[in-house]
Amino acid sequence: GGVGFHAGSGLSLDRPVMSSSKLTVTAECGAKNIPPYPGPNRMRDCYCTVNLDQEEVFRTKIVEKSLCPFYGEDFYCEIPRSFRHLSFYIFDRDVFRRDSSIGKVAVKKEDLQKYHGKDTWFQLQPVSADSEVQGKVHLELRLSEVITDSGVINHKLATRVLECQGLPIVNGQCDPYAAVSLLGPSRSDAKKTKVKRKTNNPQFEEVFYFEVTRPLSYTKRQFDVEEEDVDKLTLRVDLWNASNLKFGDEFLGGVRVPLRVLGQAGVHDAWYFLQPRENGGKSVKVEELGSLRLNIVYTEDHVFPSEHYTPLRDLLLHSADVGPVSASTAHILGEVCREKQEAAIPLVRLFLHYGKIVPFISAIAHAEINRTQDPNTIFRGNSLTSKCIDETMKLAGMHYLQVTLKPIIDEICTEHKPCEIDPIKLKESENLDTNRENLRHYVDHIFSVITTSGVRCPTVMCDIFFSLRESAATRFQVDPDVRFTAVSSFIFLRFFAPAILSPNLFHLRPHHPDPATSRTLTLISKTIQTLGSLAKSRSANFKESYMAAFYDYFNEKKYADAVKNVSDALSLSLIALSFLRFMIKRAQGRNRFGMKNFKKRWFRLTNHEFTYHKTKGEGNLTGPLCSIPIENILAVERLEEESFRMKNMFQVIQPERALYIQANNCVEARDWIDILTKVSQCNRKRLSTYHPSAYLNGHWLCCKMSADTEPGCTPCTGGLPANIQLDIDGDRETERIYSLFSAYMTKLIKMQEACGSKSVYDGPEQEEYSSFVIDDPQETYKTLKLIVSAVQTLEQQHTKYKRDKFKKTKIGSQ
Repeated sequence: GGVGFHAGSGLSLDRPVMSSSKLTVTAECGAKNIPPYPGPNRMRDCYCTVNLDQEEVFRTKIVEKSLCPFYGEDFYCEIPRSFRHLSFYIFDRDVFRRDSSIGKVAVKKEDLQKYHGKDTWFQLQPVSADSEVQGKVHLELRLSEVITDSGVINHKLATRVLECQGLPIVNGQCDPYAAVSLLGPSRSDAKKTKVKRKTNNPQFEEVFYFEVTRPLSYTKRQFDVEEEDVDKLTLRVDLWNASNLKFGDEFLGGVRVPLRVLGQAGVHDAWYFLQPRENGGKSVKVEELGSLRLNIVYTEDHVFPSEHYTPLRDLLLHSADVGPVSASTAHILGEVCREKQEAAIPLVRLFLHYGKIVPFISAIAHAEINRTQDPNTIFRGNSLTSKCIDETMKLAGMHYLQVTLKPIIDEICTEHKPCEIDPIKLKESENLDTNRENLRHYVDHIFSVITTSGVRCPTVMCDIFFSLRESAATRFQVDPDVRFTAVSSFIFLRFFAPAILSPNLFHLRPHHPDPATSRTLTLISKTIQTLGSLAKSRSANFKESYMAAFYDYFNEKKYADAVKNVSDALSLSLIALSFLRFMIKRAQGRNRFGMKNFKKRWFRLTNHEFTYHKTKGEGNLTGPLCSIPIENILAVERLEEESFRMKNMFQVIQPERALYIQANNCVEARDWIDILTKVSQCNRKRLSTYHPSAYLNGHWLCCKMSADTEPGCTPCTGGLPANIQLDIDGDRETERIYSLFSAYMTKLIKMQEACGSKSVYDGPEQEEYSSFVIDDPQETYKTLKLIVSAVQTLEQQHTKYKRDKFKKTKIGSQ
């Protein structure tokens, strides 16, 4: 099981309230006693979905031919909206590929706390349209006196249906209307609003009047709504989806409001959550549907204004500068958390946000390598270092993964070529040699795209790999391969291989591949892992003899060399180094244009910067005349010949200006455009349009626009901007880290005791203290004291916030 949940609702005095949540569904979730299929086979092919209300956010693989399916999967996402129920549905995929729902588990958001950290079997409930309710309605009720012509006082109820929010979308549409009726003894007046088309947040703003009769003896000017006749009345509001189908309109949810809520004032204005229809579903014996095992963890984060986090944030961001790094705040977080992953996620996001991820990972990696005795076991455990690097690769390398792997993964998933090489699993219609050839073709193709992808690797990943390589080579000088394996173990084993194995988890495919394709991807992933491991006897790595035999195809020196080359390319700060004579012209801002503006220069490209020099040299001999950071390159495109009547020209576009460059020939120009596009394609602010001609004599030659800041008139050929901006709120990540420290406060105190024990008595450690890495007890104790102080201060602020919020909470408000 495991649904780990973090909800964050923000609080701030100087910024709008931020509300955001995180959801983690971890492995071990399984179902049992699912009702058998009504046929001779009886077995079902089931999958499970995770839903926020009715919106599916995750789907497991299909477990075939089972009534007790097991799903060993991880799911993690940011929750983009509010929700009422976290729901899990079990579906059966039948032979016609139609999916029928078997049952569901729906846990109310406020009930998630009850199941915190416990393995729980939930009975599956029947799925009925009438119980699938979400959204809320805003109602205003007013009771007023009306004097008739005969002088009799009557009372009318004015019901105003203002709006709804978050209604479900049924069969891809939502055309809602509200039906309003007053329920009581011998009455049921019904009225309807207009239908609002194509919206699940309709604005009705309609008023309905209902007669409320009173005893004739009633003469008081000030009526009392607690009288028996009003007390018996209830207002009913039902929301319906106006359907064109012959089955009639679909029920979206309803609410019943007893008129006694009007009180003395005779006025009531409130939001109501829509509820299911009573006795809506068919009567099904619950135990007949089976059950689902879940482990739910739910936490809520309230994010305060930035200054509240300064002490804790400063402690965290200075972690790389603390000696030894094991005494730093970030490392201590990894020591006290039950799972290293818990600590790694907010730490990586925080350090990435503040641009300090490379020195932090370099420091903890260096310390871990120095503790490692055998070069073959570097980063093989689930340490804080390996989890932080995994998380960094996931965040910074997502686009790199997309451009490298997606085309070939799509090809494998659409071609459905048979690749089974286990003789026992081979189908009668398949040929073992053909399958081997298909699999070998795919492995070769994927291996080739990986080993030639170095130029696309994001700078932050290259810098981390460079640091790993240097630390490993220094620590294990007798092992010549360790500088390669320290990098390849991450890039092959922990980055590309998992993405090949589960492309849906890395956004390479929308859903799980079918079982046959999934098996193909498993075989490819195993082979790629082994190729990347550079083990001395790699055939022996496979338990299965058929895999060892297949691997003999790849037991050639060229494959090991390719792994070493890509490890070099990824971990050296220099991606490409080329000195070519170009004639360049600087930016657009000069008054006079002509050949005098063009100079011969020598160009140099690394994965950090693009520079040009006056003379040829290795860069150090003559400093650059100009340096353009790679992240400042917004586009690299050809420049039309008419601009300066010069051939083979291209432009490197930056925020303030463009650099115009002439290559020696058309091939050279194409090569430079290619490589500059590749190294800059993951930049956050890449342009989608550009000007193919220069800005001369007060206007663009291409579109004749006069403003030099005018957006481009032609789509960029290097691809539209990659949607890879990291939407990180540093305060929210610090709040998450505070929550972890707060939850593990007893471990922090134990760690303090362990520091004291080590300082005073350096003998055999007590069992309870031996789990902590403490290299310097005094330095660690100092940091712990600062952490505890910062956490306690924040705790007081949270307590005050919750107390104030409770006082201000008004039932019926949105």
